[in-house]
Amino acid sequence: MTKILAFVGMPASGKSEASSVLRSRGITVINMGDVIREEVVRRGLEPTDMNTGGIGTELREKEGRDAVARRCVPKIMAAGKELIAIDGVRSVPEVECFKKAFGNDFTLVSIDSDLETRFMRVKARGRSDDMQDITALKVRDERELGWGMGEAMKRADVVITNNATLEEFREKITALVE
Repeated sequence: MTKILAFVGMPASGKSEASSVLRSRGITVINMGDVIREEVVRRGLEPTDMNTGGIGTELREKEGRDAVARRCVPKIMAAGKELIAIDGVRSVPEVECFKKAFGNDFTLVSIDSDLETRFMRVKARGRSDDMQDITALKVRDERELGWGMGEAMKRADVVITNNATLEEFREKITALVE
């Protein structure tokens, strides 16, 4: 059976960095945001925060709050790996979808990081769908909390705090995998 490590956390908390640590160890990572970005591209839209967020909300409203998770399950099954990471769980229905599919082999990891630290990271990374000011980050936080992320974070099996150095965070993720 495939073991799953799934990351949940507010925008810029460190989910992508945790995933990159795992990728560097040869572990396959399924990014839930990529599923939404694929849909944005499929519809011929620009990959802005507004479009990506809008499509994410629309999929969840039309297909159910676990819509993105359900689209990930076949990708995970097809990968056929011993350990797979999922980057970007957003809600309890997504957690339940993965728990139903993978049972006790599913571990939810919450990455906790404060707003100011996260905004400094947003400014440093410069992605096309990123927020330009701290108010926009708060708006995105509210949107994702509206999807039920806060409740999903409370369901975590493991909580990792990420307010210190990048090196310290990478060590925590490495220790988790080992």
